[in-house]
Amino acid sequence: MTASVSRVPCTVVTGFLGAGKTTLIRNILENAKGKRLALIVNEFGDVGVDGEILKGCGVDSCPEENIVELANGCICCTVADDFVPALDQILARTPKVDHILIETSGLALPKPLVQAFQWPTVKNRVTVDGVVAVVDGPALAEGRVASDMDALAAQRAADGTLDHDDPVEEVFEDQVACADLIILSKNDLLDEAGAARANAVLSEHVARAVKVVPTAQGKVDPSVLLGLGLAVEDDIENRKSHHDGMGDHEHDDFDTFVIEIPSVANPEDLARRVAEAADKENVLRVKGFVEVDAKPMRLLLQAVGPRVNHYYDRAWTAEDERRSRLVVIGLKGLDRPAIEKILVG
Repeated sequence: MTASVSRVPCTVVTGFLGAGKTTLIRNILENAKGKRLALIVNEFGDVGVDGEILKGCGVDSCPEENIVELANGCICCTVADDFVPALDQILARTPKVDHILIETSGLALPKPLVQAFQWPTVKNRVTVDGVVAVVDGPALAEGRVASDMDALAAQRAADGTLDHDDPVEEVFEDQVACADLIILSKNDLLDEAGAARANAVLSEHVARAVKVVPTAQGKVDPSVLLGLGLAVEDDIENRKSHHDGMGDHEHDDFDTFVIEIPSVANPEDLARRVAEAADKENVLRVKGFVEVDAKPMRLLLQAVGPRVNHYYDRAWTAEDERRSRLVVIGLKGLDRPAIEKILVG
């Protein structure tokens, strides 16, 4: 079934923590070619880092007022409370938006979100143009679904007789099972053998004829992702997941908290400490904004496991709180005092 031209198309971008969703969306915003876009960002944690990154794009196709952040938890668990009001806010914009992008948190299951598009108050106004899953190429090549999964995840990938009952594996499999297109990110970090291994992992989990698009730095022509016209909400029951027939799901297997640190003199030293925390503790992701001594620019830091990137994204403004805060996300049981000791130095 194709989408009605009277409804605004929405693209759901899902994917595990640190897979590259924000980088991909930023590229789409910067190459929209006149299409008026809006964005709903489902930030996991108390600091809206992803939203701030995207607001900093400064592109006319998606002005800052067209970016709505949902920071009250996983979007698939708060559809009625958060997602529908966000849609109402965007659809009231003038001029009317041409397309809505929805970046889910790394923990979100896309199927419950897509099912909300069947609600009478939603269905006559918007439609799901397509579901895009972003997966971490180098991690898959190494037998993991995220960059710093432990040895158990690698054993599960290698042994097809094991039940994939690990929550992280289930999230990954549900996201891939719901996808219409899969973005294999960080392809520039893969050699030919690594790319083959990553694609082999995907082939084990993709039940339908879903294309896999390799990308580097999130660079892909937006026309590949937008305008699919699939009306996914009308086909969602055919996309099987681990949570079919279940009620509300929980994310109790993950911990997230914010650590405030002093301003830093040397960003490289901070990056080293973040990598150390990922190595010594069960940390999946670290991200945040940092004040650097004697620098008028704000430092953006993002880490996926031991891989740490940082750069100055813009100048601090009079409205900004010049505080250094890092969101830490990991598997249940994170030792906050130990991580804080490492990060604070």
